[in-house]
Amino acid sequence: METIDWNDFEKVELRVGTIVEVNDFREARKPAYKLKIDFGDEIGLRKSSAQITDAYNKEDLVGRQIIGVVNFPVKQIGPMRSECLVTGFHRQDGAVILACPDSDVPNGAKLA
Repeated sequence: METIDWNDFEKVELRVGTIVEVNDFREARKPAYKLKIDFGDEIGLRKSSAQITDAYNKEDLVGRQIIGVVNFPVKQIGPMRSECLVTGFHRQDGAVILACPDSDVPNGAKLA
């Protein structure tokens, strides 16, 4: 594992956002959803895709808070421009489980 210093870590903007819209991403190579996430007044709404269809239904995701990286460059994923990275962890079966706060916090709050 590569070691980073504190300055490297401080560059990563890990923020809390609330999923406000979920749609199927039919054009994706692997099953995925298109997400619209509210990161608060300072950052606003961001779009992302997430390969989380194995563990989550669309209805279960709306209103859920997630942790996302908001300062990566925009990435073209098929016909969509992903504006943030939704974080999660792989289970043993390969499904991705979202990284989420265990209590409500303001949208846009930065990881402390």
